[in-house]
Parts: sequence; structure tokens; C-alpha cells
Amino acid sequence: MEFLYEYGLFLAKTVTFVVAFAIIVVLLVGASSKPKASKGELAIESLSEKLDQQKKALLSVTLDKNAFKDFEKSEKKASKDIANENLNKVFVLSFKGGVDAKEVESLRNEVTAIIQVAKPSDKVVLKLESGGGVVHGYGLAASQLARLKQAKLELIVSVDKIAASGGYMMACVSDKFVCAPFAMVGSIGVIAQLPNFNKLLKKNHVEFEQITAGEFKRTLTMFGENNDIGREKFKQELEQIHELFREHVQSARPNLNVEKVATGETWFGTDAHKLGLVDEIQTSDDLLLALNEQFELLEITYKTKKGLSDKLGLGVTGIIDNVIAKLLSKSKELYH
Repeated sequence: MEFLYEYGLFLAKTVTFVVAFAIIVVLLVGASSKPKASKGELAIESLSEKLDQQKKALLSVTLDKNAFKDFEKSEKKASKDIANENLNKVFVLSFKGGVDAKEVESLRNEVTAIIQVAKPSDKVVLKLESGGGVVHGYGLAASQLARLKQAKLELIVSVDKIAASGGYMMACVSDKFVCAPFAMVGSIGVIAQLPNFNKLLKKNHVEFEQITAGEFKRTLTMFGENNDIGREKFKQELEQIHELFREHVQSARPNLNVEKVATGETWFGTDAHKLGLVDEIQTSDDLLLALNEQFELLEITYKTKKGLSDKLGLGVTGIIDNVIAKLLSKSKELYH
């Protein structure tokens, strides 16, 4: 047991050193560079053209020469007819959200661009993948999707892998929600967890002071001594957030039995469909292929240009994640 304690202490010291060093490096780089507003640009790609090219490439190999020539003639005629018809558009967006929901910055620019040019007969498809994260970040992301509905545009959300917690908060805003059979959906709940190092600090004769104004300015802390009053207040705050989440889902999907599904559980797509969490079982690939028959598909992506400090920060974050993962894997080996 003494060895495990010593190893745990070493682990805490190592992680603390790595994090502190990373913070110092990022602060130095940030201080040495002039603050600049983040710049980005909108990238537009025709998914309809991409699908047509894939189809043509495969048929050029599988058909004989005469059959392929006939196909090309029919395609040329069809393209002329489409040009004359001036097809309506489907704007395709992608959102692969992390815990901090920083991707919402690109989403808000994409939504703003679409609202300025789209017609009521156009549609928007969002390919969503997220296990959730911070409440304020995903709340803003859901609000961005609500802007599309306020602009009278039909919004379809498609999930192939996961839309849980904050991800479902976004997805339920849609007019139509489709997901793959084994996609994970739901997790209508709230969680908060943090370690407490107070006993470790006391053991090593390290004092920690925290000064606040206001009884509940800080309820739980990582380094101070927590108490039942703080825990109870923190629990009340989580319950309040959960209630807001439930109300949001109920407002977006009035026919859903929220009491039954707002337990924090996740379900695979087929079960989520039975419960009314999703509208249809379908992959994003099949959804886009079907829409491509009647609409022109345009993929819209807002790409932010990153400065040196941002790139360095991301690099340091990756190093920290790797170090912590390796150290934790070692500690698990000791306990198993």
C-alpha cells in the first residue's frame, strides 16, 4: 500500500508539473504576439458533383463502351434539364463537437451565411456527432440551429455514431431527426465530477486558502475541504440544469414522453426510435443520396485560421493528454 501511495503522489506531481509548464509556455507565446481577431473563410463544395463523379468513375469500369457512351449522353441531357429547372438547395453542415463545444463558433458563421441566401424551399442537413459537454456551449449550439427554423428552413439532423447529452440537446431542435441503427442517442441528464486533493495536501503539510464573498460563490473545490452544505447546493444546481434540459426537449418534441427518457440513459438507434427520441432509422449516406434526386447538395464549412499561439496551445494540449493517458494506464495496471 505504501508503494501505491508513493506512486499516486508521483503521478499527481508529474501531472501538475506538465500542466504548469504548458500553461507558462502558452502564456508567454500569447503575451509576445499581438491580439488579433479570429479570421476564417467559408468553403463551399458541391456534394452533388462529387456523388456524380463517383458514380461515373464506377460505371466507366463496370459498363461496356457503348453502354457507357449512352450513359454519358443521358447524363448530359439530364444536366441541361436540371440547369433549366434551377433546383432547390440542400445545405449540408457537419458538427463534430468536443466537450468544450468550441465548434459552435464555426456553426454560427455557417448558419448566418445560409440564412442570408436560402429560400424557404431549401433545406439544411446537419451531420452531427457529439457525446455532449459544457451546458452553455451546447445551449448556444442548439440556439444556432433554432435560428434556421426561425428563418422557415426545414432542418434535418443526421447522426451516424452518437448524439448524447448536449448532442441530443442540439438534435432534438430539428424538424426531422434520423440516425443509424447502432448510433447512441439520449443521455438527457447532467453530470459533474471533480477530484479532491485536500487530504493529500494535509498529509504533506500544504495549506490551501480560498477567499470568497457570497455563501455559495464556491460550493465544491478540488483543494479545500468540502462539506455537506456545499454538496447539497451543488446537487440543487445540477437538478436545476436538468429541469431546463427536460423543458427544452419537451418543447422541441411535444409528443415525447420526457419523464420516461430523461433518466440520463442512452439508447441505440432502433430503441431510441421506438421511444420517440428519433424520427427515422437511416444513415447520413442514404439520406443525402435520396435528397440528391431532387435537390442540389452544397456542403458549407467555415474554417478558422489559427495563429501560432493557438497551434502551440493545441499541440501542448495533445502532449498533456498523451502523458496523462499513459500515466493513468500505468496506475490501472497496478490496481488490477
